[in-house]
Amino acid sequence: MSQCAKCNDEFMSARKSEPTRILILGGGYVGLYTALGLQRKLRANEASVTIVDPQPHMTYQPFLPEAAAGAIEPRHVVVPLRRSLKRCHVLTARVNSIEHESKSVTVEAADGHIQELSYDVLVIALGSVARLLPVPGLAEQGIAFKTIGEAIYLRNHVLSRMDQASSTLDPQLRKRLLTFTVIGGGFAGIEALAELEDMSKFACRYYSNISPDDIRWVLVEGAGRILPEVRESLGAYTVEQLEKRGIEVYLSTLVKSMEEGHLVLDDGTEFDSDTIIWTAGVKANPVIASSDLPLHKSGRVQATAALQVAGRPGVWAAGDCAAVPDLSKTAEDPTAICPPNAQHAVRQAHHLTKNILRTLRGNQPKDYSHSNAGSVASLGLHKGVADVYNIKAKGFKAWSMHRIYHVSRMPTFNKKARITVDWLLGGLFRREVVSMGQINDPKADFARVSQQS
Repeated sequence: MSQCAKCNDEFMSARKSEPTRILILGGGYVGLYTALGLQRKLRANEASVTIVDPQPHMTYQPFLPEAAAGAIEPRHVVVPLRRSLKRCHVLTARVNSIEHESKSVTVEAADGHIQELSYDVLVIALGSVARLLPVPGLAEQGIAFKTIGEAIYLRNHVLSRMDQASSTLDPQLRKRLLTFTVIGGGFAGIEALAELEDMSKFACRYYSNISPDDIRWVLVEGAGRILPEVRESLGAYTVEQLEKRGIEVYLSTLVKSMEEGHLVLDDGTEFDSDTIIWTAGVKANPVIASSDLPLHKSGRVQATAALQVAGRPGVWAAGDCAAVPDLSKTAEDPTAICPPNAQHAVRQAHHLTKNILRTLRGNQPKDYSHSNAGSVASLGLHKGVADVYNIKAKGFKAWSMHRIYHVSRMPTFNKKARITVDWLLGGLFRREVVSMGQINDPKADFARVSQQS
């Protein structure tokens, strides 16, 4: 054997003995749960796991409305990646591009430098972003409701509008400050609306010149109903309950413009609002569209029922960014794909972990199949709707089901315990309703003092 051939054989032998490089893009439901499963079940030196996300934590989004309303401490609805994934490498960075042909991913690290990562196995778990529409003024006036930062901002913002309204002498400005608008009638929009409205009405007891009747909450939904994830009767019940609370509900209505906070609806309604929350749908992370991976017509990565990216060996995808065939519905609709919700994301992550381990150990992956168990939604303190296993519930019972279900799905015992304690303390001492608006501009006072010096 020649020296060259001998060196090559030694190199290949050494390469085979190295652990498989698993790269997970995204630290949300799919990314965190997949990494947790892998670090528990991988054998020594079987594979290395790297997870990339621009945030150092996973956010449990179903609890964002309660965090925004002060029922839960915001830090308790996020799971620190480094604390939970001690056997994985966590990289705080934003994914810029994916090139599977060269098996490389380009990321921009937290300090701004560009880095290229190589992999043997790739997991696409980039999730979704807010779906913006070409509405004049939306980018300047609207705010989404997908991150813990947005939840904290909205809590402080709503309460600070009440502070300003209590001190202004301008009746038109006061009316604008006390008008809060939510656009989008899905789970995110309805729960954010209900919890924040509950909080604002509760806060009125601390303002001598603001009554609950002074506060105006408006919901705008383009479809003819809200909460499409539950049966239509529960959607109608929710509208009825919201209207009983004085919330204005506009169905089958689109927003034409919101420039400078002046909303114009397509039915001719016009009003001013200093708070516009945009929850009108989501779309797959835009990085996917610029990659060399196959795309579904929805804009998501085309995946098989086994959660493998179609035609790309060694690449997996799940969650909001993946178009996974919904085997529970394909008999009626062969083109059905799993909806982008937390229920599927968590279950797909657990299944994905098993399939990756199967392929690493020379076995065939299995198809993912899950029938929708139902949905639960909170409508504020002690109020909710639920449609679970074809059983519907309303009011306190549904609200309790919402809390029990979601705390059971919260990652780590530590967070489960902290959230439960938050609820117990909230029941004993009531929620704190105070604005910490300085968080949004912490250097304002320092800059003002420096100018006066």
